[in-house]
Amino acid sequence: MNGSTALPSRRLNWGFWTVVFSILVVAFLGVTVLRFSKGLGAVTHLNDTFPWGIWIGFDLLCGVGLAAGAFTLTAVVHLFNLKRFEPIVRPTILTGFLGYTFVILALLFDLGQPWRIWHAIIYWNPHSVMFEVAWCVMLYTTVLAIEFSPVVFERLGWHAPARLVHRMITPLVIAGVILSTLHQSSLGSLYLIVPSKLHPLWYSPLLPLFFYISAIGAGIGMVVLESYMSKRAFGRNLEMELLEPLARAMVVALFIYGLMRLQAINRNQCWGDIASFSYEGKMFLVEFVLGVVLPVAMLSFRRIRTSPSGLVTGSFLAVLGFVMNRLNVSITGMERGLGARYSPALMEYTVSLGLVAIGMAVFAFAVRYLNIFPEGQREGGS
Repeated sequence: MNGSTALPSRRLNWGFWTVVFSILVVAFLGVTVLRFSKGLGAVTHLNDTFPWGIWIGFDLLCGVGLAAGAFTLTAVVHLFNLKRFEPIVRPTILTGFLGYTFVILALLFDLGQPWRIWHAIIYWNPHSVMFEVAWCVMLYTTVLAIEFSPVVFERLGWHAPARLVHRMITPLVIAGVILSTLHQSSLGSLYLIVPSKLHPLWYSPLLPLFFYISAIGAGIGMVVLESYMSKRAFGRNLEMELLEPLARAMVVALFIYGLMRLQAINRNQCWGDIASFSYEGKMFLVEFVLGVVLPVAMLSFRRIRTSPSGLVTGSFLAVLGFVMNRLNVSITGMERGLGARYSPALMEYTVSLGLVAIGMAVFAFAVRYLNIFPEGQREGGS
């Protein structure tokens, strides 16, 4: 295929979504000016008692976790040699790269002194979990950029560097899997130091493992949702023959994760919070039912798993439950221990939604002008 061909053939209907996107971006830019000119206090409800809010819980913890499909799919294709999944590797890598890039941008908003974000490169503190997360995120973002670079090289007609990257792909994937394993789990390690503050419904010495396994399950769910949204926006065929086996893997990951969570709750003896329908108990039930019970129950049946609507619904529930888990760990589970309630300010939501909107716009731009999807997946299979 000629790398200079404009992709895909179908034009997007930008009418309504252009208006929504424009409003979000204008609001996002306005909040950005306020945040960097007036400080965190002018745009957030954060304070010394509750210093981490939705920008950590959603932008960072969810952004990194939902990008886990990138290392999962690249490992499946390039390490386990399951080449049939190759058609969905490029969009998955693009999603991962955009996810990590916007996580870094979100950190600039959350850090009190964002101009010092580079300090982790120079001032080493190998005993700090944050130091390890910072380095792994920087390195893995670089790995994703290199893995995605052949798509750009093909568009520019630079075939020699594209071939060079293809020859390096196996060590790159191995590095990506190692780095992802380290920082996906280390995000859970951040909360190991607050056993007296994080509610026992979410605290466990196995938090790093919980974060890692749940990221694999939700990352696969995000791959399905990304394929579905691309189908709706660009008139592509939904690759059911590829997504259905991934859904089976997602069921296994979520089932293991669910069992481990229940064992941790039993060990912490906090069934009473669930039975009494306390605030934390209700939030846990919503998270667990939406993110584990329903997806596993639905996608365990082949009839539902092979149905596009059933597959997408189950994947959406898995992703939604994952998001709720990260918000519960970072916000709900900390409120009682800190003795404070936290409700994000409207401008905090604006930044998060603005970053999501810009990320989706960049993805759409890349799909239009780069060879992200194979020819056969376009509308009509042409």
